[in-house]
Formats: sequence, C-alpha cells, structure tokens
Amino acid sequence: MRIVIAGGHGKIALRLERLLAARGDTPVGLIRNPDHADDVAAAGAEPVVIDLESATVTELTEKVMGADAVVFAAGAGPGSGAARKDTVDRSAARLLADAASLAGVRRYIMISAMGVDDGPAPGAEPVWAAYVEAKRAADDDLRSRSLETDWTILRPGRLTDEPGSGKVRLAEKTGRAEVSRENVAAVIVELLDEPGTIGQVLELVDGETPISEAVTAVAE
Repeated sequence: MRIVIAGGHGKIALRLERLLAARGDTPVGLIRNPDHADDVAAAGAEPVVIDLESATVTELTEKVMGADAVVFAAGAGPGSGAARKDTVDRSAARLLADAASLAGVRRYIMISAMGVDDGPAPGAEPVWAAYVEAKRAADDDLRSRSLETDWTILRPGRLTDEPGSGKVRLAEKTGRAEVSRENVAAVIVELLDEPGTIGQVLELVDGETPISEAVTAVAE
C-alpha cells in the first residue's frame, strides 16, 4: 500500500514509516522542513516537502493522489502558541481530509488525544485549551465525513519513548495511562489492514493484549 503520512518527521510517524517500509509498503512522509528529508528517507519513506499551514487543497491533493490511505500524525508541537494549534491540529487535519476526498482516497487514520470530546477543563491554561479545542474540532469534522471517508480516530494515552511491548489495551474507553510511541505506530499498521475499525473512535494505552488480537477484538 501507498500510505501518505502528514507530519512525516514526527516521533510516531518515523516509527510508522519504518514499520510500513519493512513490510513492503510505500510510506510517504509529508514534511514542512526540507532539512528533515534525510531522516524520513532513512526511515524508508519518500519525503515530500509541503507546508500544510499554507498549502492549497489542490497542492495537497497532488501529493495524496494514488495513495491507499492517509494518516494524520502532524501537530504544532511543544512551544507553539494557540494560533498554531488551530492552523495545524485543526485546519491541516481538515485540509488533509479535503485533499483525500478529492484524490479518491477513502481511508483516513487520525491520531487524536484522550478526553478532547469533553473540551478543556474550566480554567485550563490557554494554549492547552486551544489544543484540546483544535483536536475536538478536527475529530468532529472527520466524523461528519462518513459518506466520503473511511475514518478511524485513535486516541493514545500519555506518549513515551519506551521500547514497544507489542501489547496494548485498545477500546472505546481505556482509562488514562501511558503508551509507547512504538506501540502506537504498530497499532496504526494493524488499523490500516482492518476495515472493521472504520467509523470507530478508539483509546489506546499499553496493556497485556497482543496488538493484532486487540485490533481484531475491536473490529468484531
């Protein structure tokens, strides 16, 4: 499969690219900074430079054309202000959905965050509140596209750089806990292969169930 990954230089994305390339897929990493191209290529992916905050839907559609699926793994990241939470975490996710639709790419995996449906807590720090609102809006937009998009929304717990155990808890509600980025990437690979997860919003934390079994269980 040809899988286009927005935020192609991110910590989850690079792990995902390695896994996809290792099994013979063709990952494509969308990156804003051309200096990141070598890292993406080293992960086994095709680096494609495009700024999702300024690109038109036509420009992004050209990059997505011919893909079997898209994965939204982009984020404004630590140190960014409220404005970029909106332009990246909300607007770029929506732009990718628009481009995928125009390109005829139905499968869309969204990496979201736990608790965003509840909105920010009263008195939350303003940038954090903006992030939660942006992720909630992006998820809501994707869920509204069921006639044109085969979406799955994945909401990991607190991310760590620990080695992946290959075992997780994956469910509509898991409770808050940690999850390694390696496990997140491995779950995304399985989700791409499992149409039974289309239309589901799933929380993910480290657990005791082998990843393939966990994905099969929620698909059933």
